[in-house]
Amino acid sequence: MNKKHWSFWAVCILGLLWNVGGAVNYLMQTNMEFVNSMPATHQAIIIGRPAWATGGFAVGVFGGALGCILLMFVQRTSKYVFLISLIGIVVTMIHTLNVAMSEVEFSFLEVFIMAILPLVVALALLAYARKAIARYSEM
Repeated sequence: MNKKHWSFWAVCILGLLWNVGGAVNYLMQTNMEFVNSMPATHQAIIIGRPAWATGGFAVGVFGGALGCILLMFVQRTSKYVFLISLIGIVVTMIHTLNVAMSEVEFSFLEVFIMAILPLVVALALLAYARKAIARYSEM
């Protein structure tokens, strides 16, 4: 019998924490008092965000969290949920990068954290899910 390596659980739990953090961020952005307390660069992205970008954000973070839960149970559907999550992230990042390339000045760190890192994490989770499902689904 092929026991799951500790790293499998570490990736699942860290991925879940990352995506739950994103989901909490999404929910907090519905509170305008909270949004008004954020830096101007963050406000520029949130205020006036079109519905398609908000939807992409929701699909990205909630889909990522669901994908991690499904992966913990070695469900093949986790791969597809991670793919849908990645698409959601790409959709919202189109808006984020458009704002970042406007007259608002963003630091490299802000662009990295708000645009590049979510894409990297989503791609890594999708790739890991494919390998983990192939390895552990035969148990």
